[in-house]
Amino acid sequence: MKTRNGFLTIVLAALLFAGLAPTSANAYVGVSVGIAPPAIPVYTQPYCPGPGYIWTPGYWAWDGYGYYWVPGSWVYPPTVGFLWTPGYWGWNNGLYAFNEGYWGPTVGFYGGINYGYGYGGHGYYGGRWVGNSFHYNTAVTRVNNTVITNAYTYKAPVKTSGSRAGFNGPGGAKAKATAQEQAAAKGNHVQATSEQRALADRAKDNPDLKAKNNNGKPKAAAVAAVRGDNGEGANNGGANEPNAKAKQARAEKRAGAADQNTAGPSKQGRTEKAKTTNRTANTTEQSKAKAHRTAEATSHARKTTQPAHRTATQHATSAPRTVKHQPTVVRHPQPQQMKSRQASAGPSEQQQNAKKKKKEKPKG
Repeated sequence: MKTRNGFLTIVLAALLFAGLAPTSANAYVGVSVGIAPPAIPVYTQPYCPGPGYIWTPGYWAWDGYGYYWVPGSWVYPPTVGFLWTPGYWGWNNGLYAFNEGYWGPTVGFYGGINYGYGYGGHGYYGGRWVGNSFHYNTAVTRVNNTVITNAYTYKAPVKTSGSRAGFNGPGGAKAKATAQEQAAAKGNHVQATSEQRALADRAKDNPDLKAKNNNGKPKAAAVAAVRGDNGEGANNGGANEPNAKAKQARAEKRAGAADQNTAGPSKQGRTEKAKTTNRTANTTEQSKAKAHRTAEATSHARKTTQPAHRTATQHATSAPRTVKHQPTVVRHPQPQQMKSRQASAGPSEQQQNAKKKKKEKPKG
C-alpha cells in the first residue's frame, strides 16, 4: 500500500507541476497522495519576536514516503499590507491534494481548517494592518507588551466545528470557499518566502517531526530545534530568547525600508529616518574633530622635526652680527721732537714780533 501511494505521489506530482505552474493569479496544487494527513496538533504559540511579524501556522507536509510536521513560525511579510493564506489538504477525486499557501492583500480560502491563533477556518483575526504598521489582537495572539506596543483586544465570533482535522473533505472540514475567498485566490499574491521554504526543508530532515515517529504529535523540543528558539521564549515572551533582539532589530529595519516604498511613511519610518539623520550628524562632527586633531598633530610633527644644526648660510643670515671697534690712539710728540719741528718750521710769531719792536725803537 505504501509503495502504491508513493508511486501515485511521484506520478501525480509530476503531472500537477507540469500543468499547474505557479502564477500570481491562482493558487496551485503542490502534491496529491492517497493517505489523509493527521489532525492538527495542539501546541503553544511562541511570543512574537518584534513588530511587523505575522504568524504563519504549522501544517503537515509530504516527503514522498510520509507526513512530517512543519512548525508554525513568525514571518515578516514580503511587503507591507500583505496577509498569509495557509496551505491546506483537500479531497479531490479520491486523493488528498495539497493547496499551497500564499501572501496577498486579503486572506483566501484555506479549507476551513482550524489552525488556531487567529486562523479559525475563515479569515485571520490575529492582527490587522493600520496604515504601514501591523497591530496584534492579544485575544488570540501571544505578544509581550514590552516588545510589542501596537496591540488591541478583540474576541472575534469565529465559528468552528471544534474539529482539528488536517484536511477538507469527507471525514474532515466541510467548509466551502466564499466569493471573497475565491477572489483572493485569483487576485495578486506571491508564494511563500525563502524563510518559510527553509523552515520546511529543516523540518523535512528532522526524523522527530515525521508522523510515523511521533504518531501525529510532534514534541516541543523537536519543534524548537527546527524553528531556532530554545523553548524558554514560549514562557517569558521571548525576553530570554537569544535571537529575540536580533529578530526585532531586523523587523524594525525592514519596516523602515518598507516605509520608504510607500507614499506616506509611518511614524516608525520617520523615527528611523530621524535616528539615521542624528547618526549622520554625529559622524560628521566626529570626522571634523578628528581632522582638527590630525592637523594639530601634523603641525606639531613639523615643528619637532626641524634640523638640529643650521648651515653656515643660515648662521650668516640669522645670527646677530658683532662689530668690533678699534680704540683710537693719540700720540703726543716729545719736547725734543717739538723743538726740532719748530726749528725746521722757522721763527715763530713771537720771535718775529720781538724783531719788529727792536726795529721800531726810537733813536736818541
